[in-house]
Amino acid sequence: MKRLLHAACVVVSVLVAAGCGPTEPLKVETIQLGRGLNPDNSVSGHTTSFKPLDTMYVSVLTPDKGRGKIGVRWTYEGRVVGEPSKDVVYRDAAATEFHIQNSSGFPPGNYSVEVFLDGQSVGKRDYRVEADRQD
Repeated sequence: MKRLLHAACVVVSVLVAAGCGPTEPLKVETIQLGRGLNPDNSVSGHTTSFKPLDTMYVSVLTPDKGRGKIGVRWTYEGRVVGEPSKDVVYRDAAATEFHIQNSSGFPPGNYSVEVFLDGQSVGKRDYRVEADRQD
């Protein structure tokens, strides 16, 4: 009986600990924009100038543990072209990645990506798509 009670206590302790993830709200440290991703989901190839067939990546770096909803709003010439979001729970610093691509190519012009944390804007990056030159 003692063993059964001890086993039950261990199971309850494990279940309680598993449900006790980070409860602190996330904080955004950096917003990165570029053409590629590193293995940790941070951006490689930082840029604000893209070609029509490029995939555009934004990475939201958070310095500490916490939970929240990170979202982005991609716009072209002021019109929304995408608004994905992710519910995240991190136990340490992390990078949350979003990307946008268009197999037909993006039209040249002015674009931006705005980052939201729990529905509040935390930053915006403007960028441009340049027409492919035909030499």
